Amino acid sequence: MGSRVIHLLKLSVGTRDVAGLAEWQALRGVTDPPLRHQTRQKPKRSAEIEDGGSIYWVITGFVRVRQRILEIRDEAWDDGTSCAGLVLHPELIPVAARPVKPFQGWRYLAPEAAPPDIDPMAAAAGIDALPAELREALRALGLL
Repeated sequence: MGSRVIHLLKLSVGTRDVAGLAEWQALRGVTDPPLRHQTRQKPKRSAEIEDGGSIYWVITGFVRVRQRILEIRDEAWDDGTSCAGLVLHPELIPVAARPVKPFQGWRYLAPEAAPPDIDPMAAAAGIDALPAELREALRALGLL
């Protein structure tokens, strides 16, 4: 029996919107390649993640985009402390926005629980084209 794909869910701390995440990653990809996210704990289910998994980024309280994880490798931070490097595909794929409560670190995300991808062109013409703060206010009022 082969492995089952699993994803990760992670807060993008300090990021205000998807454009900010893209900008930070573009800079990181040039100054310290390959593009990756370093995390303290290496996922025990790395093989399942590397078999087609993505990292789903939570930005300002909502899952907004996902990014394919190409490789998970052992690395070290500047101070020599060991960590895991999640090597990422540069494409940020929009997903149907879903609220997520704050948490620390990352969480596994089963494929059936992952929000679906949305067509970037459709998103630009719909609700997701509204500023994040406005969408959140409308959701808080029960209008979305």
